[in-house]
Amino acid sequence: MNVLIVKLSTLGDVVHAMPAAQDILHAFPGALVDWVVEPDFAPLVRRCAGLHRVIECDLKRWRETVFTADTRNAWRAFSSDLQYECYDAVLDLQGISKSSLVAKMARLGADGLRYTLANQTEGVAFEAPTRWIADVAVPVESHLHAVDQSRVMCARSLVYALPENVSFGLLAHADKARRATKTIVNQFFDVGHVEANPIVAFLHGSTRADKSWPEAHWLELGHRLNDLGYTVAFAHGNDDEQWRSESIANRLNQAVVWPRMALGALTDALGECVGVIGVDNGTSQIATALDLPLVKIYNFDTVWRTGPQNRDHQLSVFADPTPSVNAVWNAWMQASALAALRDSAH
Repeated sequence: MNVLIVKLSTLGDVVHAMPAAQDILHAFPGALVDWVVEPDFAPLVRRCAGLHRVIECDLKRWRETVFTADTRNAWRAFSSDLQYECYDAVLDLQGISKSSLVAKMARLGADGLRYTLANQTEGVAFEAPTRWIADVAVPVESHLHAVDQSRVMCARSLVYALPENVSFGLLAHADKARRATKTIVNQFFDVGHVEANPIVAFLHGSTRADKSWPEAHWLELGHRLNDLGYTVAFAHGNDDEQWRSESIANRLNQAVVWPRMALGALTDALGECVGVIGVDNGTSQIATALDLPLVKIYNFDTVWRTGPQNRDHQLSVFADPTPSVNAVWNAWMQASALAALRDSAH
């Protein structure tokens, strides 16, 4: 069976769709599963175990430069790549105009079908005309976790029972990450001292200011972790996040600000951490997929849609207007303790 997944963006949504790909591979051993995604997220999808091909689609840039020769050449190359295989099923997991266009362009086998969402789910973008472009519109419950939305749609489209366990299949390159992490921290500390310290990553950045956690809270949390012997690492994706990272790190005893990294390198770096504390952002979803001890901080009651699922060592903390340091600290102590128990049992 040849299957094409169309999930172009965003970072969190792409990570949320990874378990659906793993479900298909589990249900149909030997299936060839391809994935169309925007270039920014392609390095991450390429780390998803078992995928056959990852096809990059840069519609966002092409729309802005539609009349240039480079764009025309890139579009032709993309079309050729997309239509290289015949698909038995094309699964549009996004349900918006750009994803339906890509799904429509894909080449079907003799009995192949295109599937998409039949209805909107809470908190997710959806454009109703996409259900008329596809061959089959698949209804899903309106109140679903983001991971379950893709899993349920794929299972109903291809008619298989959902596996009991959720697997993201996301792989970190541990050896490469270890070398990179040592190089980074050795710029700041004595080698022997840092190598003895486990690293907890702070993922404080968000495209939405109302998802942020106060800087003073991050600072106090960092001091508590330092007192327990942890080094705190700060990730950032833009200049404002870097400035905030440096501002907090400079006031801690053991802290390092990572250089800005592409998603593949960031995944490797997170894979070398003993845990992650972050707000509700796409990078925290990577930590979820890596099965790291994790605490996610919520200022809104949307844990049901994007929070960690059924994992004792991955917790969410919600409060209005924002969780306290004690609440996040207690969650971290619980998550790290349960992770240690899990690891010792194995």
